[in-house]
Amino acid sequence: MEKLDDELQPGLFRDYCPNGLQVEGKQDINRIVTGVTACQALIDKAIELQADAVFVHHGYFWKGEDATITGMKRRRVEALLRHNISLIAYHLPLDGHPTMGNNAQLATLMQWSTEGGMDSAPRPIGNWGTVRKTQTVKALSEQLQQQLGREPLVIEGGSHDIKTVAWCTGGAQKMIEQAHALGVDAYVSGEISESTVHFARENGIHYFSAGHHATERYGVQAVGAWLEQEYDIEHLFVDIPSPV
Repeated sequence: MEKLDDELQPGLFRDYCPNGLQVEGKQDINRIVTGVTACQALIDKAIELQADAVFVHHGYFWKGEDATITGMKRRRVEALLRHNISLIAYHLPLDGHPTMGNNAQLATLMQWSTEGGMDSAPRPIGNWGTVRKTQTVKALSEQLQQQLGREPLVIEGGSHDIKTVAWCTGGAQKMIEQAHALGVDAYVSGEISESTVHFARENGIHYFSAGHHATERYGVQAVGAWLEQEYDIEHLFVDIPSPV
């Protein structure tokens, strides 16, 4: 855990959940399963694969949620404890890592050149930069679908082509205001709200809702690959599909 904390630097972030070890299992980890969310299906697969730990982006114990261990949460935690499997979760630290983070990995996948962060933090949550070649809205939409395996919902903010883009994976649609302030042609995130539609149209910025799950599959895989390479821990990524 110290190695993960050293790399992901949770102390730099004001987060909505505890980052790091959330449920304690075995002390020695030889096989780790990674996934986006610590849902029951992922836990069941980790049990089947005889994993020692599960590493996710979306874990448990979020601020504002019921703190009692009942119902769905009880079943999940019970399964982990019964099989002595640790649950490790990093939320914002996994978004903001400069190479393994969700945003960095999306940029690599899409061949975007990162010019800076969407804020001035040491490890910003969102980034902005340039596309490899000026694209139409249709071309960027098709590229997102090809790379992420999900057709994005597109709100056009005009007739202009796209050279500059800002992005923040997951449920960061409200950051379209920051993207607009940066003066980029388009903004990409995972989800969309009703207000996002009008902001994009009225402020001349294209918006692409590319899927919360779809945009956040890659950070956990990058960390898993790093653990495998640096510490000889067997890594298996399990994708539990989500339409959101």
